[in-house]
Amino acid sequence: MALNEKLHKDESAEKVDAKNYKSLVGCLIYLTNTMPDIVFAVSYVSRFMHEPSKNHHATAKRIIRYLQGTRKLGIKYAKEADNKLIGYTDNDWASSVDDSKSTLGYLFCLGTKPISWSSKKQRTVALSSAEVEYISAVDAAS
Repeated sequence: MALNEKLHKDESAEKVDAKNYKSLVGCLIYLTNTMPDIVFAVSYVSRFMHEPSKNHHATAKRIIRYLQGTRKLGIKYAKEADNKLIGYTDNDWASSVDDSKSTLGYLFCLGTKPISWSSKKQRTVALSSAEVEYISAVDAAS
């Protein structure tokens, strides 16, 4: 995804075949199990499965091109002296152009290696940045 790119539902945009789009995004969702670097972008494009446009499809294909460029990178787990469990959370308050919902994300690392991660759209609209921070922390803890 391009920096600061905002996708939205566009009724007037040219549509693409939903079946092919769902298949492409489904494959990307599968890859998020081992690639935390694409979780946010894949979560974002998966919001438009119902009526994908050419812009949504182009963004999903851009993720594929990113994967081609980073195919030799990976997570390697090795014994480390310091295996502390560290958690991070983040959100973007009211970032959805369509419904003002926030995107929440978390990452847990054992030492320096990621072991659990997620990025998803919040179910409700947060009325303040403090509220979305709290919801993000609760989501990561559960």
